[in-house]
Amino acid sequence: MNIWKNRRGATAIEYGLIAALIAVAAIAGMQSLGTKVSTAYENIGAVM
Repeated sequence: MNIWKNRRGATAIEYGLIAALIAVAAIAGMQSLGTKVSTAYENIGAVM
């Protein structure tokens, strides 16, 4: 049957899942970095 030979749909789903995983990791990293930058600016502001 042709249904079993068509893998384009499965490949697109796999790429979508990989992209979603990368997006979640990037968001988590940016939040962590944002917190550190915010803390650094607060420390600089306290010194001045």
